[in-house]
Amino acid sequence: MADVRPLFEQQDVGAVEVFDNVGQAIGVLTQSDVDTAVREARLENQVGECLRYRVTGDSPSLDIADVSSHGFDHEPLRSVLNALHDGVYITDARGITVTVNTAYERLTGIRRDDVVGRHMADLVKAGYISKSVSLEVIRERRPITLVQSIRDHDKILVSGMPLLDNEGALRYVITSVRDVTELLRAKHAQEQLAQIRRMREAYDVDVRLDDQPPWLIVSPQSRECYALARRIAPTQVKVLIQGETGTGKTLLARYIHQHSERAEGPFLELNCTAMPEGLLEAELFGYSPGAFTGAAPRGKQGLLDVAHGGTLLLDEIGDLPLTLQAKLLKVVEENRFLPVGGTEFRHANIRLICATHRDLQQQVHLGQFREDLYYRLSVVPLTLPPLRERREEIIPLLNHYLEHFNQRHHQDRCWHPESLELLAGHGWPGNIRELINLTERLVVGTTEPEITPHWLPHAPASLERLDPPATCGGSLREQVMELERQLIETALATHGTTRAAAAALGIDQSTLVKKARRWRCSRSA
Repeated sequence: MADVRPLFEQQDVGAVEVFDNVGQAIGVLTQSDVDTAVREARLENQVGECLRYRVTGDSPSLDIADVSSHGFDHEPLRSVLNALHDGVYITDARGITVTVNTAYERLTGIRRDDVVGRHMADLVKAGYISKSVSLEVIRERRPITLVQSIRDHDKILVSGMPLLDNEGALRYVITSVRDVTELLRAKHAQEQLAQIRRMREAYDVDVRLDDQPPWLIVSPQSRECYALARRIAPTQVKVLIQGETGTGKTLLARYIHQHSERAEGPFLELNCTAMPEGLLEAELFGYSPGAFTGAAPRGKQGLLDVAHGGTLLLDEIGDLPLTLQAKLLKVVEENRFLPVGGTEFRHANIRLICATHRDLQQQVHLGQFREDLYYRLSVVPLTLPPLRERREEIIPLLNHYLEHFNQRHHQDRCWHPESLELLAGHGWPGNIRELINLTERLVVGTTEPEITPHWLPHAPASLERLDPPATCGGSLREQVMELERQLIETALATHGTTRAAAAALGIDQSTLVKKARRWRCSRSA
């Protein structure tokens, strides 16, 4: 004890933990213990002989009156402490537990009667807590924050604050306790929300460019297809959209989504040919933490999770690997799926729409597509015909996208009538997407206000795809007039009114009326 006394004076501390030769805490030596040893002339004794607070794990022997004399259990202070959401643990300057509030009991599962009156070192020894922040505050005489283990697995964040009197002497240690599990859950939820937001931004379908006004859908084939889509949209029936590349399958899927009960939810698209099988599986189904080398430590949400409450379009479903077709079948049949590396099924609250340019029946025959999956996906098959089979829409589409790209690129281009005639006879193997790209190229690439045939593509491949215009006898002027008459008559028959027909052809209504009147007069003559 003679060697200990100067240390207390130098360090200016009120209490220290005492450890045995193997590092096990055996008790707490306080300043009052040292003063007692001096007063009783016991400085020659070993430190262990002078410990008043030994780590025993025994029940408290302190009189309850000694604890209650601090006043923390008196009203209104007791009600104030119990009203706090965070746990509160209070010890005196010696490390004796004075009181805890009800939040501490709730967070830790430790009852007040089990700790009040007991020294913190005893509670550590008994296994109630892993480490005492109160003893650290007593030793350091400064605020201390650490993470404690409660009942060997629960984690709590503990912050201890020394409470000094007017003379600077330590009176109490006030410790606040917060459940780390709650904080981690909130942090994890925030990370998941950010992940979902990033995935929705990456896979959200922006179809504003393809968003065609209703008056553009004028061919009988398109009208029939969209009418059926409108009828089935409010239902949960599985839809398979078939058609060549660029015919507007994504637009049709978006149309179904917008007229369904899930219109307020997300609309996401995954192209089944855009990534290798392993990555495709992870993107679609997600994966659990540690599912594979390089996986995110917290795992990752798949599109079946991210599209919750909305619609997921699986484009080019015909290219989905057979192994993933089996997993997708579980989603279609039972609305549940198993993440990569996961052991528990997750519920899928989505509407699944599939699209493909392939003949799935032929793929089933060749063993490249599961027959059971095919029949479950194609409850209502919708087929979009290629643009060459709905020529009534070509000129309206050309005019629509010309106006669109004029606004986007701040131009004022217009079609020459002969250019429209040539483009109306084009084969359009790339369908609407080819028409959109060609229109934008002409808007930004021409140097004249009017897009004449001179600016149309003249590459051999393009010329081969252009159907030669119908010819008749007579001079060039007479043949052009005949083509013009046929186009105007077709537009009038399709749209019903001169205003709509003129808008579709990109000419003034008065011009159309004059030409039509001149042809009628020539016929009557």
